[in-house]
Amino acid sequence: MSQNDEDEDGGRLRSFDGLADKAISIICFLIAVGHIYVAFDPVLSELQRNAFHFAGFALLAALLYPMWHGSSGKSAPVALDFALGLAAALSAVWLAQAENAIYDRGVKFSATDWVAASICIAGGIELTRRVAGIIIPILIMLSLSYVAYWGQFVGGVFSFPGLSPETVAFRSIYGDDAMFGTIARISSTYVFLFIIFGAFLLRSGAGEFVINMARAVAGKLVGGPGIVAVIASGLTGTISGSAVANTASTGVITIPLMKRAGFAPKFAGGVEAAASTGGQLMPPIMGAGAFVMASFTQIPYETIVAVAALPALLYFLSVAFFVRIEARRNNLAPIPDEGQTLGSAFREGGASFIIPICTLIGLLVAGFTPTYAAVFGILAVIASSWLTKKRMGPTAVFEAFVMGSKGMVLTAVLLCSVGLVVNVIATAGIGNTFSLMITSWASGNILIALILIALASLILGMGLPVTAAYIVLATLSAPALSGMISDQFVIAELAAGTLPEAAKAVLMFGVPDQIEMLSRELTRAEASELIRDLPLEIAAPLRDLVVPPAVATSALLSAHMIIFWLSQDSNVTPPVALAAFTAAAIAKAPAMATGVASWKLAKGLYIVPVLFAYTPFLSGDWPAMIQVFVFAVFGVYALSAGLQGCMERPFGIVMRALSLTAGLACLWPAALAINIAGVISVIALLVLNIRFGEPAPVPANS
Repeated sequence: MSQNDEDEDGGRLRSFDGLADKAISIICFLIAVGHIYVAFDPVLSELQRNAFHFAGFALLAALLYPMWHGSSGKSAPVALDFALGLAAALSAVWLAQAENAIYDRGVKFSATDWVAASICIAGGIELTRRVAGIIIPILIMLSLSYVAYWGQFVGGVFSFPGLSPETVAFRSIYGDDAMFGTIARISSTYVFLFIIFGAFLLRSGAGEFVINMARAVAGKLVGGPGIVAVIASGLTGTISGSAVANTASTGVITIPLMKRAGFAPKFAGGVEAAASTGGQLMPPIMGAGAFVMASFTQIPYETIVAVAALPALLYFLSVAFFVRIEARRNNLAPIPDEGQTLGSAFREGGASFIIPICTLIGLLVAGFTPTYAAVFGILAVIASSWLTKKRMGPTAVFEAFVMGSKGMVLTAVLLCSVGLVVNVIATAGIGNTFSLMITSWASGNILIALILIALASLILGMGLPVTAAYIVLATLSAPALSGMISDQFVIAELAAGTLPEAAKAVLMFGVPDQIEMLSRELTRAEASELIRDLPLEIAAPLRDLVVPPAVATSALLSAHMIIFWLSQDSNVTPPVALAAFTAAAIAKAPAMATGVASWKLAKGLYIVPVLFAYTPFLSGDWPAMIQVFVFAVFGVYALSAGLQGCMERPFGIVMRALSLTAGLACLWPAALAINIAGVISVIALLVLNIRFGEPAPVPANS
């Protein structure tokens, strides 16, 4: 009836055959079609839709992810898992229809409500353990027990008096940020529909087109196979939004290509992992992060994906630079022409990728919601597939729906359950407290704040999936970081002497002992010191008076995008680097060595967030954004060359130092003259390297 398979993260999945497999497929199909129907005809309330969303995927998770695995490979009985999944699903459905009755009783639970709430919360914790590991369940239990009991024993700012069990249970189910709240809404609408859209693209053969197109464009270049991996993983990221899925799907083709071209196995695996990590940064899907970000910030989804395009391109260029430099450093020749051309790639399968993606982007630009855009994108995939060799008939459509639902199980269970943690953070005010701590520790220095957040993201990323790490970190630290970025505008206005009179009056309340300073011209350092020392009750209204709405929005988006980018490092940073370890298995290379290589190649994850913080890279001002991008391209290339000790030819320590210095000059914020000098220096170093550098030795096996 069933057997165990490996899932993409290396865990055990139960697979079915015969009638059981058909039943699972029908459940998956009905869940997918039901979500699409509700997207167009909202016959359910938001709470009911989110509860039904959890119910369907709780049942699937219980069936597909066994409760335990024995040492002999035997897993828990299917009947036991089915009973748990059905109980969790029925409990969620009951709670969805019991809300009005609970309010009518004065927010009091009946015995049935208590049973349903207990099963629903416990089921969510257990299913999260199965799909995502033990860390999130531990966080959930610590969070719930904190507001219910032990928070009263914590001293200082984190002390919490405690809530009754009934209040905790009610808020965990019905709160705005709870199990069936905001994050579950994102999961049940945008995320799932885009996962289905990605499944249709894969089923239509769009993934094969991406590989073929990348090989046609870059296959014959120096370092071509590595650049193929970068292009293929970037475009595949628009389909899947998962670093591990990207690595597993494109890596089986690109990693052997890179090894055949002469790249070391660990480097080949590192390239694929680093490039695949960028898939979650690539619009228009960006994993689930773009949808969560839109909900947190109230910035339109289409705005987020539009300004995210240039940073994503810069990240992929940074990986491509490393690939080409490594090829030059080892004197690797291009691979032989395999006959694939851009024209043949487009003829074979281009329509099934280009038309749906253009349809999706066009609808978003036209102002349609992401939900509608995703549904029409799915229809565009089906229609455009008939222009290729892989025409999607009823069977293929059914299989794509099933694939989409199965691919959503982990994300759906995770996003619903993590709401239990976010609800506690909001209820207890931990987010504001943590933000104040970051502000205090950083003393107004954004770079120190970035380092603190990067360390927190690395620690969280060792146990949490990327989306969960982003949600937790954004809830805790985004307000502080956004305020610090906004303060840069206040500091500039204060130093320039253009602060409005009303703002000066507010500022005087914050620094009554420094009033004499406000009567004279201040240096930027003095202005920075004044603003840095302001208490929050003064700093917040001062920002409201001084910072224009567009700048405040840009600061908020920059803060969230910084956290989102830094949250990706768990894919490529040892000791827990899921994408890198997946690539290592394909490359037959040591896991940790591949992880170190991928971490080195993914330096863009740390460079680009600094640009978010200090430059208008996400401002929506396209001339300014393009200027930052152009300088950053030169800067990232010079930094890559300095780290690798090679441009077109290897060079020594002095050139390395000059290259690193020129790269930093290109990236230096708000300093146009320094940026231009940096670009000129990079070009001069490249010319000198080409004309006078010593060529790398020819490999012995060439």
